Amino acid sequence: MPCPVDPDSRAFTNAALADLRASGWSPGGWARFLVRTGGRSAQQIGVHRRAAVEATLVHGVFLGLGSCRRRTWWWVGSSWAMTMTHLGLLGGRRSIGWPNVISLARANLPVTGPRLGRWLGLTALVTDKLDGSLARRQGPTMMGFYADSLADAAFWTWFGARGESGPVVRGATVVAWGVPVAVAAVESIRRGEMVDIPRPALLRPAAALQFVLALRSWQDGRSHRMS
Repeated sequence: MPCPVDPDSRAFTNAALADLRASGWSPGGWARFLVRTGGRSAQQIGVHRRAAVEATLVHGVFLGLGSCRRRTWWWVGSSWAMTMTHLGLLGGRRSIGWPNVISLARANLPVTGPRLGRWLGLTALVTDKLDGSLARRQGPTMMGFYADSLADAAFWTWFGARGESGPVVRGATVVAWGVPVAVAAVESIRRGEMVDIPRPALLRPAAALQFVLALRSWQDGRSHRMS
């Protein structure tokens, strides 16, 4: 699914990135960038108050489900902060919508590892298919595109690192999910404009790797823990 474009959010982000690039990525340029994007995020929280409440409730549920309090707070708190600072990607929508709720749930599944046991990977697979199906029915958003991609990167990189002992499979998880996100972020800063996370339409090795990791975990009866 191609990334939907919200003109206002993309124009603001491109302008902020262009100013950062024009500054030569100096400390002052980074300070202006952070102040500018922080102000925009605060303004968008006010515009999307319902979505902000919904996102907070979703993350509150996972705080309650967490089995390792310190790591749970760090993981869920990071996810909540990322969500709250990107509400502008919803465009004119006031609710985060069920597809994004499911994506956020997948991103935070690691804190439920001991509860789901061998079913953790298969649960993530189901949520991936479900949020995509709902997004196609309801209409995609920029937030949905990035939430889905980052949820996959966060969950499956963690899942592979915690459940696999072999360096080849562990390395494959980093290449499949971590590298595309990192490349998109670095290139966006370097070019001074947003670069979308690549999502090949025909050949998606990451999708096959998801299935392999989930199936191996289920067959072995592994229980993934955050610590």
